[in-house]
Amino acid sequence: MTDRGEPATQTAAQRKRAWRKFALRVFASIAVLAILLWILPWHEVRDAFARVPALAFVGAIGIYMTLHLIGAAKWRMVVNTAGAGISMLHAVRFYWAGLFGNTFLPSVVGGDVVRAGLALRYARSKTGLVLGSVVDRMVDVLGLAAVAGLGVLVLPSALDARSRGIFIGLFVVLGGLGLIGLGAAYLFLRRKLSFRLRRRIVSLRRAGRTMANRPGVVIAAFLMGVVLQTSLVVLTAWLGRLCGIDAPIQVWLFVWPLAKISALTPITQGGLGVREAAQAALFAPFGVPASLAVAVSLVFQGVIISGGLIGGLLSFLLGRRSQNGNAADLAAPPVRDGLAYRQQ
Repeated sequence: MTDRGEPATQTAAQRKRAWRKFALRVFASIAVLAILLWILPWHEVRDAFARVPALAFVGAIGIYMTLHLIGAAKWRMVVNTAGAGISMLHAVRFYWAGLFGNTFLPSVVGGDVVRAGLALRYARSKTGLVLGSVVDRMVDVLGLAAVAGLGVLVLPSALDARSRGIFIGLFVVLGGLGLIGLGAAYLFLRRKLSFRLRRRIVSLRRAGRTMANRPGVVIAAFLMGVVLQTSLVVLTAWLGRLCGIDAPIQVWLFVWPLAKISALTPITQGGLGVREAAQAALFAPFGVPASLAVAVSLVFQGVIISGGLIGGLLSFLLGRRSQNGNAADLAAPPVRDGLAYRQQ
């Protein structure tokens, strides 16, 4: 076998494994949903679906897509701070392609990979783009946790003393474990990285220093992420009210982010099935029937899937526009705060 043929074979094998994992996750999603719908009273789930008007569902998709413009602006701000130099229209195109990848592509982080892969062609600093994308994902997770924490802070009015103590204790334990994990990872990387490997990541360290010199950008990105996630919570709570869930907003602020975090586990495709089961379990202490909790989660999954399809189409059309000679409108402005710019 030639040297040229070997990488192609490895790539084909990796692609085959990725599609196999994708098929397994799709099967897992179908299996979990089938079990849930078999256990729950189907007529209650069906009636909850019927309460959502078609116009409201279409409006929810439009709101969902509009809110994700905040996410696109946030991602662009972070990666450009690290030196990527991505224009806003390009950022929207790549971000919407990522929405498609999150749902339909065979990867645990399909959307992030698609978004970064498309952006690499236009980035002034590939290292800055990669680092910025990682930081943006971390900011997203922290923003989601902050929304859940906000829910805990305003939740006492909806909990009895015993349940309140359990939830606060759970968050303290999880926070402690997270700090221990970060400390262990820091010590491991500090001891195990060889000198040669450290030299290879010098450009990554430069990008990191650039971002460290702009903490205001990271804070602004965090706040934008909190606004985005909170707005999605409000959107889902509105759909939940249409389905028949009369829970206060502080309960949604607690339940929705934790259900979304649970859906990040690479068990099912796009978290479908896991999110529904987690949301039903998290709503149980507040007296919300599992059938309604699963129904509104499936309605919101419909919004996500529809948004992913629309995002993929819009990203494709923007790409065609760029290829047809309109790239001048998409050109990135000069970057003065990243790796692409150094003061003399």
